[in-house]
Parts: sequence; structure tokens; C-alpha cells
Amino acid sequence: MALTLNEIENESLKLSLHERAILAEHLIESIEPGDNTVSEELWVEEAEKRYQAYRAGRIKGKPADKVFKQAYERFK
Repeated sequence: MALTLNEIENESLKLSLHERAILAEHLIESIEPGDNTVSEELWVEEAEKRYQAYRAGRIKGKPADKVFKQAYERFK
């Protein structure tokens, strides 16, 4: 019996953050095999929005060592 989309989503959310990131990457690759142009463009747009928000004072920066420490803790 095949799982429904809702069942797959519920099971996927039980995975660790790292496993979900890998799954998301695989799913995107299955949609855009060998061509990450669209997702890369979206990331560049998001980075630009965040940079402009930072320059305008709408968001504050964090020291790199703190960012990397937090990222490492999330992926443990």
C-alpha cells in the first residue's frame, strides 16, 4: 500500500534536521536533475534581501563564530 503525501510528510518531519536537509536536496535534484540554476537564483535573491535589510538596520548581524556554533549544534 502506497503512503499518502500527508503520511510521507509526517514521517519526514520525524527525521533529524540534517536528514531532512539531505532529503530536501534529493527531492529538488529529482525535479531539476543536474541543474540547480533555479534554486541558486532563489538563494541569491534571498541573500540580497537579507543584505539590504541588514544595511537598512532592519536586522542585526551576528559574529561568525556564533553562527557556526549554532549551525553545528543544530546538525548534531
